[in-house]
Amino acid sequence: MRTRIAFSLFGVTLTALVLGQGRSITHQPRVVNLEMHSNRYQPVLNGPPESAGMESGMVTLEKNESVGKHQTKEYEELLIVLQGEGRMIIAGQPPLSFRSPAAVYCPPRTEHDVQNAGNAPLRYVYVAAKTAE
Repeated sequence: MRTRIAFSLFGVTLTALVLGQGRSITHQPRVVNLEMHSNRYQPVLNGPPESAGMESGMVTLEKNESVGKHQTKEYEELLIVLQGEGRMIIAGQPPLSFRSPAAVYCPPRTEHDVQNAGNAPLRYVYVAAKTAE
């Protein structure tokens, strides 16, 4: 069974194809209001039971701040950059520089860090989904 799930964020609809295993998805559509203030982290979805497995949150980094090195494990990650400029530092690769509006992709099993590279706050929403690999 294949099911399409759509997640709408700031007028952009992200669609994921979920391979079912004999179970029906009973998760309900919802709106999560994002607070555009300077809190460093605001959860959006925390995985089951809120979603079938997708996790997401809004991150705000001040000048020279970073989230710190972390590993994506079996998750792929998409950053939707709402404000500011930054760079993704990926182990063994040149940094990926970006400026809003932008989307930045990080593959599974990748150590990385996200840093604010500008003078204004960097604000982005990350969406992480477990891969079938």
